[in-house]
This record gives sequence, structure tokens and C-alpha cells, in this order.
Amino acid sequence: MKLKTADKFILKSYLGPMFVSFFIVMFILLMNVLWRYIDELVGKGLPLSVIIELLFYTTSTLIPLGLPLATLFAAIMTLGNLGENYELLALKAAGIPLQRIIRPITIMAVLISIGSFFVMNNFVPYSYQKMGNLLFDIRQMKQEIEFQDGVFFNGIPQVSIRVTKQDPKTKLLTDVLIYDTRNSNTVSTIVADSGYISLSKDKAFLKVRLFHGQHYEENRNYEWYDLPKLRHYVFAYEEMVLPLEGFSFKRSGNPIAEDNSEAKNINELSKDIDSLRSVAKAKADNMVKLIFTNHILRSDTMEYYRPDSLELAAEKSYRFVLGDAMDTLSIDKKNGIMSNAASRLNDLKFYIASEHNNTQSTTVKLYDSLSDWHKKLSLPVSILIFFLIGAPLGAIIRKGGLGMPVVISVLFFVIYYVITIMGESMVGEGAWPPFVGIWLSSIVLFPIALFLTYKSTTDSQLLDREAYDAILKKIRSGIEKLFGKKHTDNKK
Repeated sequence: MKLKTADKFILKSYLGPMFVSFFIVMFILLMNVLWRYIDELVGKGLPLSVIIELLFYTTSTLIPLGLPLATLFAAIMTLGNLGENYELLALKAAGIPLQRIIRPITIMAVLISIGSFFVMNNFVPYSYQKMGNLLFDIRQMKQEIEFQDGVFFNGIPQVSIRVTKQDPKTKLLTDVLIYDTRNSNTVSTIVADSGYISLSKDKAFLKVRLFHGQHYEENRNYEWYDLPKLRHYVFAYEEMVLPLEGFSFKRSGNPIAEDNSEAKNINELSKDIDSLRSVAKAKADNMVKLIFTNHILRSDTMEYYRPDSLELAAEKSYRFVLGDAMDTLSIDKKNGIMSNAASRLNDLKFYIASEHNNTQSTTVKLYDSLSDWHKKLSLPVSILIFFLIGAPLGAIIRKGGLGMPVVISVLFFVIYYVITIMGESMVGEGAWPPFVGIWLSSIVLFPIALFLTYKSTTDSQLLDREAYDAILKKIRSGIEKLFGKKHTDNKK
């Protein structure tokens, strides 16, 4: 009964920091991502619902990066708090080993790890699709109409607007100049003392209201022998409505991001990998075949090399026949053969470079698919490894709060992140196999997790400052005794 109470207490102590750290980490990662897209989002007047939807899907794509760090941070903080408040010591004094103490949160970490696979395999690809489609639709939108004093606004196709001054409160425009060339037959120029220009609520029209101005229209549809026709009139008030496109948010409905490997689950990636491997092999075989048939074994390249006797060609290899034939040729023919060979080599070089560019897109897609396939399996393992690092570290350092746990968590996460980025880069270049590149961070951190787990179960003073101070004192006293003895011997 007491153990069940302790299990509930420890589990409750773990879940709080887990949720808090997860949301903090996700918020930091989200701000970092939004900073990259801030130029595409600002100034377009996006509806609040679209912004919330984009933030939701963007946050969902960051789960594979934030969940391991949150697991590590929560484990260190939980065990550190228990150790700092002597609760961990009390449980050990009651005869409960550390493995039994952390069993409830270990089970929770395993459940989180299993759940992360389904999130990574199903929800994250769906979020990538939605986020990609939203970003595509947002990029199609044009910036809202904002006038700068004395600067032409050219955000509307074939229309240029310049205002001398704009009142920031009333939005009244002073000294307005409008060039309108949308009509292929006429060029319209409007000059007004003041006015208002604004978008309609649905952003489908531009509403223009002008006061005290002049309107000029020049007819372009005239022959060379006719004089251009100019129409001019003065107005006290004029109102126009210009149709617009691209200023309102519209959903394209096209699955733009479905071809991205990050937007596919593990079954779809497996099918893509098989088909891409077949395509890559077919392209490589075809390239080798064409190199031999069109460049190396072309019949016209052997024209000067044929010996007079067919029996000689049958008896000797092609290399010796070439040597025998070259010895019998004149200098001009030899120069011609060498020039022809150099030209063939250049053609072959350009052909190989061209075919390499054609096959590169297939190989890049293949490496990306392999990389994402392994990522879906490596995430649950990395979560367990981070837990096995965090729980023993918390039990060893016995410090809670946001000080030491944050420093250690960030340190291990930086190591994990740097190794992961390096591995993905090497896999993308084809230098490393996908298994090595994607799993390298787990391979490096797993022995550390085992070492820390062993140290924590043996009550190691690995990170105890007093223990290191005691060791330094022993070393210092030993050095003093050694040099003191030598000094005494020298005196004697």
C-alpha cells in the first residue's frame, strides 16, 4: 500500500514538470520557426483563424524535436527535486532500490515513447501537409496596401499610386497621383488634391475616393498617321472601384506538400523507397549502356584502327591492333585520330555530367525517404535514451529547480542535435548509410545512459562537489608529503 502511494507521488511529481517543460520547449522552437517565416506573414492581413491553424500545424511538426528534450528535462528535474528534498534518501532508507523508485515514471516514459511513434508516423506527416498547403496559399497572397510618403506603390498589376503625405489617424491622402495602364487602348492619369484609398472587406476590390482633381486619358489605339487622342476633365469628387486578385486568403485545395517525404507515413515511404531504387538503378544501367554504345564502342571511332588483315584483328586484342595500326599511319592521320579522341572524351564528359544531373533528383529523393523512414523509428528510442540519461543524472546531482537541470539538459540536447544534423547531412550526400547517419546520436548517447544508470544505482558521487574536493585535498596532501620528503632528504 505504501509503495502504491509512493508510486502515485513520484508519477505526479514527474507529470507536472513533463507537461511544463514540453510546452516551454515547444514555444521556444515555435518562435524560432516563425522567425524564418515572419516576412511572409506580416502585412497580409491574415484572418485570426488561419494564423491559429498555421501555429497549430507548425507546432505539431516540432514534436519530434521537442519531446526528447522535454523528457530529459522532466526526468532530471523530478529526480533532482526528490533528492534535494531528501525524499529520495528516505525511500532508499526504507529499503526501496532506485530501480523500484523510478519504475512508475519509467513505465510512463515507455508509453510516451510508444505513443511518439504513432504521432511521428501519422499526425506529424498530416501536419506537414497542412502546414505546407497553408504556407503555399499565404505566399500567393499580396501584401496589404500601405502607402509611403513620396514613394510609388506598385502592388497592383499595371497600376501605380503615389501620395505625398498620409495622415496616420484619418488615413487621408494628400496630393494623389495614379497611373492606370490596365486598358490596352488607353493610359489613364489621375491627379487629385486629396482622397481615400482602401480595400473592400472581402479584399476583392480597391475603393478609391478622390477630391478636387483632374483626369487625363490618352488613346493608344491610333494609326501612325493619326494624332494621339487625349481626353481631359476636371472633377470635384470622383469614386472608382478597381477589381483586385491575390489580396484575400484563398485555399487552393491542392495537395502541394504530399510529395515531400516528411509528409508521408512509414508505409508510404517504404513504397517510395522501392520505386526510387528501381528508378535509380534503371537510370544508372541506361547511362552505362549509352556510354558504351554511343561513345566508347561507336563504329566510327574504329574507322582508322582497322588493320588490313581481318585475321590479324581476330588474333590480336584491340589494344595491340590499335598500336600496330598507329605505327603505320602518317603524322596527319595520327593528329586527326588524337583530335577525334579528345573530342570524344569531351563529349563523354559532358554526357556524364548531364546524366548525373538528371539522376541526382531521384537519388536525393531516395536519400530523403530513407532518412525519414529511419527517423520514425529512431525517435522512440531517443526518448527512452534521454530518460535513461535524465533520471540517473537527477538522482546523482540531487538538484531541482531550473538551474542545473536546464544546463545539463541543454548540453546533452546540443550534443544530440549536432550529431543528428551531421548524420542527416552525410546521409543526404550519400556518404553514410541511413542507418548510421540517423541512428548515430542514439549510438553515441546510449553508452552514456548505461554508465549513468550504473553510477546512480551504486550511489556514485559522480557530480558531488564535496567528493571532488576531498579527492583534490588527498592529491594536494600527497604532493606536499612527496616534495616535503625530498626536501628533508636533500638537507641530510
